[in-house]
Amino acid sequence: MNNISAEVPDWTREQSQCFWSPSKKLLRATRDYQRYTANTGFLNKLLKKLAVLRHRFWTVITGADIPLNCQIGGGVLIPHPNGIVIHSAAMIGPNCLIHQQVTIGVKSSNDGAPIIAGHVDIGAGAKIIGHITIGKHAQIGANAVVTKDVPDFAIVAGVPAKVIGSTKEMDS
Repeated sequence: MNNISAEVPDWTREQSQCFWSPSKKLLRATRDYQRYTANTGFLNKLLKKLAVLRHRFWTVITGADIPLNCQIGGGVLIPHPNGIVIHSAAMIGPNCLIHQQVTIGVKSSNDGAPIIAGHVDIGAGAKIIGHITIGKHAQIGANAVVTKDVPDFAIVAGVPAKVIGSTKEMDS
């Protein structure tokens, strides 16, 4: 279960196996934009604009709101990107799994955004709101509303979300 690293990104999880892989293409456009922004020069400016167009296209196709300047670690899986909303200030660690209709956002404009550690599985429809931290290898249940910190290896579910178990117990 926990043989997936919470620190080292597994970039093979983001590799597209075919043309029609919208979530992976959206992530690729975002990563390309960030790479081209970091470098100067005429070619990088042109490639950055192309990355913006690709991002807009895949945003429309997927129905996801993932900003170009978001901080998402490598190896993230988004099997069904429809309805995913991620605040630009949120930080997502490597090798996370984000299902459809997930919101990762803030409570108010001056509140901080969530920090999600590595290898966190977020169930469909979950809402992670406010300046909170989600620990590594945690699992967020479908439709959970998380407004408080979640420890490492915790399984949380409900509205409001409460710890209902541990992923460490599942390994035994």
